[in-house]
Amino acid sequence: MDHKARLDDALAAAGRSAREVDTTGSFPDDAVKALRASGLLGLTLPAEVGGLGGGPHELVEVITALAEVCGSTAMIYLMHVSAAMSVAAAPPPGMPDALPGLASGRLLGTLAFSEAGSRSHFWAPVSEAVSNGAGLVVQASKSFVTSAGYADLYLASTLRAGAVEVFAVPADTPGLTVSGPWRGLGLRGNASAPMTLDVEVPEGYRLGAPGSGFELMMQAVLPWFNLGNAAVSVGLSQAAVNAAVEHAGGARFEHLGENLATLPTIRAQLARMSIELAQTRSYLDQTAARLVEPRDDTMLHVLGVKAAANDAALRITDAAMRVCGGAAFSDRLQLDRYFRDARAGHVMAPTADVLYDFYGKAITGQPLF
Repeated sequence: MDHKARLDDALAAAGRSAREVDTTGSFPDDAVKALRASGLLGLTLPAEVGGLGGGPHELVEVITALAEVCGSTAMIYLMHVSAAMSVAAAPPPGMPDALPGLASGRLLGTLAFSEAGSRSHFWAPVSEAVSNGAGLVVQASKSFVTSAGYADLYLASTLRAGAVEVFAVPADTPGLTVSGPWRGLGLRGNASAPMTLDVEVPEGYRLGAPGSGFELMMQAVLPWFNLGNAAVSVGLSQAAVNAAVEHAGGARFEHLGENLATLPTIRAQLARMSIELAQTRSYLDQTAARLVEPRDDTMLHVLGVKAAANDAALRITDAAMRVCGGAAFSDRLQLDRYFRDARAGHVMAPTADVLYDFYGKAITGQPLF
């Protein structure tokens, strides 16, 4: 499996459209089309269902590279992988073609977990499914559904008899609608819009056993999503460092015959950014290794890596803006885009603050929930 060679066309397509996607808030259709054709939508799925058999390290490489070019495309890809790994962990018996479809690129998947009633506590839906004899009726208002209106398969969470369940809902299901626009501060092209569900789904579309949705979220969704979200933050941070270093070397004080990089204060800022990025990359790589070969502290890594990478991206992109000064406020360097995109990770469920709380509970011997 040569995932790097497969990535080239997707990176080129994402690069061509990144400015327009950010400026207009448009969905990166060409980049997603290239990802579908590349086979990378099946990167982490097993070969027997048409996937590439990759693991956490390969996912980190791909998402980091995508985020360096276009944060919106990287998030769309991450949500697909999170959905695909959930289907792989608990295939819905009434949808045997779902996993091969997600692996081949025929289906673009996403998660529809968050609800206004429980806000960023994505694991705690307040909607409830009701049996009508023919199937289950799910009525829910979902918030921040990435790829809303563009995905082919939505994994939607709901309560049933007081327990969380997750159902696969095809995009053409009657009663599944995008219920509002997406106008984001950052990640403007990922179509993270609200959706309304008033749908009937067969029992066979449920992932896993009855009442097993919370366990699925913790064991399949959380590790892959947190790892990938941290990789998005690292990719955005790398883009910011690259832009700041290039600008510092090229921007000149003509009356002094010097450039920005001759100033010790500027060099110190660049050094701090680069060192923090290297530290964050190391933590990300270590977390990927923990998912490949679990240890006692694997969950600590899962909890910590997103929060740490999100906060590092805030600091690094802020420092890049300061280094580049007035030039950073135009779109020429694209630093404004990296700065805005980096703000999304910190508030994306599970938020960095929630993860710090969970981490604190874990190291002091308290239950997370």
